[in-house]
Amino acid sequence: MSDEHAAANEPRFISENGQAGRIAALAEPVIEALGFRLVRVTVSNRDGGTLQIMAERADGQIDVNELAKISRDLSPLLDAHDIISDRYFMEVSSPGIDRPLVRPGDFKKWVGYEAKIKLTQAIEGQKRFRGFIEGFENNEILLRAPVGTSKTEEILGFAPALIEEAKLVMTDALIKAAMAGKAAQSPDTDIEDTGIEDTKIEE
Repeated sequence: MSDEHAAANEPRFISENGQAGRIAALAEPVIEALGFRLVRVTVSNRDGGTLQIMAERADGQIDVNELAKISRDLSPLLDAHDIISDRYFMEVSSPGIDRPLVRPGDFKKWVGYEAKIKLTQAIEGQKRFRGFIEGFENNEILLRAPVGTSKTEEILGFAPALIEEAKLVMTDALIKAAMAGKAAQSPDTDIEDTGIEDTKIEE
């Protein structure tokens, strides 16, 4: 199996609950059938009720026409199941620059960049960690982060099942990488600014 094919079929280790979980269960097969990957589903009260669905290609990119196609295919399905009974806006978007990290491959791709992680349960009294991604090895997410009251940096390993939420932190290095359209650019490399891709479709 090629690396590209493996990345396309890599399952998420973060999943939604409740209403968002039911929507994700419906949306993910449709998104995958179109050749894309689901990143995250959220339901909020923003703008009177908003359903946000994040999606991407296996290379981490997606354009406005692809988002529009996902939206067109999902709209009748979600209307038929009527999971959200009240009026709502559906927003199909790219993951954005400070994107959620939901697959092991995300932590391989963004080595060297800063991330925030929230755990489902505390480790030595701490549930939230912020540090630099060191990769994904031996079925563990590796993060170099300050620990305890001394704030000494250590390389920590987290089982994917312990992760409640993880996302990149907006930094100058991350913005430069996004502007160059580089999914895996070393943060120490100079990048020529060419424009940031952060797109969405609303209905």
